[in-house]
Amino acid sequence: MQSSRLVRQYITASSRRHLSSSTRRLQAEATTATPGATVVDAGSVRPKKPIGGFRGGVFGFLLGFSVASAYASYRLLEEYKIASALLQASVEELQASTDKISTHIRRIETVEKNLKALSEASATKEESKKSKAELKKLYDGLHVEFLDLRAHVWGMQQDLHALVKKEATSLRPS
Repeated sequence: MQSSRLVRQYITASSRRHLSSSTRRLQAEATTATPGATVVDAGSVRPKKPIGGFRGGVFGFLLGFSVASAYASYRLLEEYKIASALLQASVEELQASTDKISTHIRRIETVEKNLKALSEASATKEESKKSKAELKKLYDGLHVEFLDLRAHVWGMQQDLHALVKKEATSLRPS
């Protein structure tokens, strides 16, 4: 019975307990509550230690810093991926335009080679003038020969007509 009484006193004492958790107050309550009861040592009952404001602040700071750092690194990694993709697309576009330019350069070089070959094979203005003059001389010479030949043929026709008239008149019996 005494033990139940002690428990009741302890429960009522703990319910009346103020914000202090000192061992002196517990001992004073235990001695003043019952004069004939056995005293319970305060060292055997361990009071709960509340989490201190400093420890909670440090823990909260570290937790917040860790979460913020993780989020920042995640965002930074995402931005890096986007920038890398844009840079890769730009490099591929540059490669395509470089290929087009090199194709055009090869075409231009081919045209230049053909132009050089044509310019070496073609005649200059002096050569064309010289050829034109020679052709004119040749044409004039042929024209003169043609006229000479025509005059010779005309002369032969005249002779033939004269000979035919003469024979026609000499062969007729009169």
